[in-house]
Amino acid sequence: MNRRSLISLLGGAAVTWPLAARAQQPAMPVIGLLDTGGVDSNTGFLRPFREGLGEAGYFEGRNVAIEYRWAEGQYDRLPELAADLVRRKVSVIAIPSSTPASVAAKNATAVIPIIFGVGDDPIRLGLVTSLDRPGGNATGINFITAELGAKRLELLHELVPTASRIAVLANPADQTRTTSNIRDVEAAARAIGLQIHVFNASTTDEIDMAFAAILRENMHALTLIPDAYFNTRRVQVAIMAARHGLPMVAALRSYVEAGGLMSYGTSLADAQRHVGVYTGRVLKGDKPADLPVFQPTKFELVINRSTAKAIGLQLPMTLLVRADEVIE
Repeated sequence: MNRRSLISLLGGAAVTWPLAARAQQPAMPVIGLLDTGGVDSNTGFLRPFREGLGEAGYFEGRNVAIEYRWAEGQYDRLPELAADLVRRKVSVIAIPSSTPASVAAKNATAVIPIIFGVGDDPIRLGLVTSLDRPGGNATGINFITAELGAKRLELLHELVPTASRIAVLANPADQTRTTSNIRDVEAAARAIGLQIHVFNASTTDEIDMAFAAILRENMHALTLIPDAYFNTRRVQVAIMAARHGLPMVAALRSYVEAGGLMSYGTSLADAQRHVGVYTGRVLKGDKPADLPVFQPTKFELVINRSTAKAIGLQLPMTLLVRADEVIE
């Protein structure tokens, strides 16, 4: 072989070998992320979710890709969005914080792994058969927001003992949980002598109309049925409650940070981080059937003292000393 032929051969090999090596590399796994809201209103949960992924060794764009599907508050879109992720054969479907989206994903596939974040009992929702041994293709985190509805009513009663007529804001579009949650809240209210009046809303305009009705019906205070769409409208809800002097208790501290009066519940950011960790573990080969459903054991009471002053409410010292945080 002459010198020119040898150089040509080596040059061709230098080009061919890297291309062949790249062709043999495994394809980057794809996470399908499904949520009830929209990207603009849900950037908050993406940070802890990505942190959890990072703890498991996965970083978006580096060694994992994420396909996002947003329902934009339209719950009836969830089944098709979930079905689209199934058609795309994603490696795992992650739902950091949405009960309706979790149910839609479970209905869409019994094969692709699902890591959910829900606020209700996942056994009752049909997502798993057991908390310790989920047994199917789904596992995740239970925020336990619904189960704490009675406790939030008790705190509201302690905060405003003269308030007997309590407005409950509920989203009828979330049929998987609203009816049962209202039933639980009504039972808890009867036990402490409160009257519950339910006001429905599933759009921004309907939230405005619900508040108009709440004022017209002379409600004394407000609580919410935990709902993923309401979370995206928390600023609207918190501001309207404060503007109309309506003491409000919610499940998530984000409502209090937005100007709401009080919240009691789990740390949503911590739960969303756990969804990221579990998603990473599944990508590494763990099976959802073997990963127990995580349930938080610590709950935080957060009070906004500035909002209390604005609506002319004196905060009981018994609540202040028990609060995990008082926002000034």
